[in-house]
Amino acid sequence: MTAPFPELTTARLLLRKIEDADKTFIFEGLSHPEVIKYYGVSYTSLEETTAQMNFYNDLLVNETGIWWAICFNEDPAKVIGACGFNQLHKQFKKIEMGYWLLPPYWGKGIMTEAVPAIIGYAFTNMDIHRIEAVVEDGNGESTKLLQKLHFRYEGTLAESEIKNGQFINLQYWALLNKK
Repeated sequence: MTAPFPELTTARLLLRKIEDADKTFIFEGLSHPEVIKYYGVSYTSLEETTAQMNFYNDLLVNETGIWWAICFNEDPAKVIGACGFNQLHKQFKKIEMGYWLLPPYWGKGIMTEAVPAIIGYAFTNMDIHRIEAVVEDGNGESTKLLQKLHFRYEGTLAESEIKNGQFINLQYWALLNKK
C-alpha cells in the first residue's frame, strides 16, 4: 500500500501534490520566459507539458523523488510555484533539489519559506544526508536563496551543458544533514 502524499504547511503556504488539474499552471510556469531563463526544462504547448506531469508522477511511482505544488494556505487550488527533489540515490543518501515560482510572487519570501519545509522533510522522512542544487551561472536569486539556507558552494562545471545552442556553466551547491 502506498503511503499518502505528504502535504507540508508553513505560516503562509501549503505544499501539496501536483495533480492532473494543475497541468495548465505547470505549462504557464514552464513556458514563462522569466521562469525558464535559468531553468532546465521548458514547454511550448500544453500537450508537451504532459511530459512534465509524467515526470512528477514517475518520481513518486519509482521512488526517485517528490515534487510539491506551492499554494497559499487559503487557496490550495491556485498554484504559484513548485519545488521538490529528483535524482534520489538511496545508497548514497543524496538527492537533487529544484524549485520555481511565477514572477508575480518573486521577492515575497515564498521560496525562503517553502524550501526549508522540503529540506526538513528530506532530512527527517527520506533518510537523506546530502541535498544538491545545480544553478546556472547568472541566476543570482537562486544563489542568494541557497546562501541564505546555508548551502555550500562546491564549484562550477564550465560549459558543461548546452542550452539554446550555447554552452552554459553550472554551479554546484550542497547542504548536509548534520543531525
